[in-house]
Amino acid sequence: MSVNKHNIDTDGRLVVLGGGESGAGAAVLGKVKGMDVFLSDMGTIPAKYKELLEKYDIPYEEGSHTEEKILNANVVVKSPGIPPYAPMVEKIVAKGIPVLSEIEFAAGFTDAKMVCITGSNGKTTTTLLTYHILCKAGLDAGLAGNVGKSLALQVAIDPHDIYVIELSSFQLENMYKFKANIAVIMNITPDHMDRYDHKMENYVAAKFRILQNQTKDDYFVYWQDDPVIRRQIAQVQSEALQLPFGVDKEENSAAYVKDGIVHFATPGDVWEIPRDRLSLPGLHNLYNSMAAGISASVLNIRKENIREALEDFEAVEHRLEYVATVDGVRYVNDSKATNVNSTWYALESMTTPTVLILGGKDKGNDYTEIEELVAKKVKAIVCMGVHNEKLMEFFSGKVAEIADTNSLQDALEACRRFASEGDTVLLSPCCASFDLFKSYEDRGEQFKAAVKAMNANK
Repeated sequence: MSVNKHNIDTDGRLVVLGGGESGAGAAVLGKVKGMDVFLSDMGTIPAKYKELLEKYDIPYEEGSHTEEKILNANVVVKSPGIPPYAPMVEKIVAKGIPVLSEIEFAAGFTDAKMVCITGSNGKTTTTLLTYHILCKAGLDAGLAGNVGKSLALQVAIDPHDIYVIELSSFQLENMYKFKANIAVIMNITPDHMDRYDHKMENYVAAKFRILQNQTKDDYFVYWQDDPVIRRQIAQVQSEALQLPFGVDKEENSAAYVKDGIVHFATPGDVWEIPRDRLSLPGLHNLYNSMAAGISASVLNIRKENIREALEDFEAVEHRLEYVATVDGVRYVNDSKATNVNSTWYALESMTTPTVLILGGKDKGNDYTEIEELVAKKVKAIVCMGVHNEKLMEFFSGKVAEIADTNSLQDALEACRRFASEGDTVLLSPCCASFDLFKSYEDRGEQFKAAVKAMNANK
């Protein structure tokens, strides 16, 4: 039996549900550690992951779950997109077979430090920014979770000294012994309510699993002005040193702003950077920069390295990404805004009259959060989705113009009717993409291609 921290029986049988990035990576790690591995996916496994599985001689199936090949497992690693109430998962649990996340499984085979970032919004930018700082400082860092490569695959074939991991609530659900050396919660606003029985407390509890197992030698970084985080902190026992951040200075703030200067005050180091030197504009990106800067500081990275990285980091694709100007109208791709709070931050950063594209798969959204900003900044709304009834009902009469469209092409035609020179067309959908697109990346790529085609066809 190979050595692992989580007492996983490496002489036993591992079954992996889901053949995407995390599932294929977990299967390879299990195989490398000597386990009897089988992977099962109800859908179609992408070609690149089939090639990986075949390279390591790992048997798999797609299009179905064969019970006799699954329910004889000693441990199951479940891809985060599979809900706990999926019929096969319920059968696995009923048989008493442990169900782990890929992150939990991988962490059992490494002693690397873990910098873990979660939140309803901002976690991808903060993760990539933190990773950028670590790499510029010369650390041997890996990028994992919702971005980068599978943590399990890296542990198996390309190990690193430290990992920066973006964690969704879905991934945190099946994590038990995993420990984050630095845990970051950017914010918590309603999201994925359909997954959590439409109970906010269930979603919050999933997010706060990031703190489990932390000790007095670990750190908890969070936005100090988030009321949900503040309430939950009072109910959770954590020995980790708390390092809050926000615009205003509080008694124990680890980062705050005064007179246009971002001040950092972490254990053993105090430093600052002018806010206008940060590469990423907007209030949401100020918070992202603060969280990344604090995390880097407690890792004893020199402040000169952190400043330089905060100044030259390039924005994340599909997050307030400028696409082109057509007939004097700026087009901005914010396809990554798959919840209402994310769209709030996008609207907060708008400085011109805005035509807003909303729509997709609603996750139990409450649009009242953006109602005030819509009234101030949005001249027209274009709904783009298979089912726009909820959006149309909520926003009708609250903007001068509103359109109901069922395709990207129709949505862009409506935007051209509504937008005037000097305006901005903002794709910031508030919703998941799975009604018309494969993913938010696919939605953003198609939007960018269509906008650039409009310029080319002029």
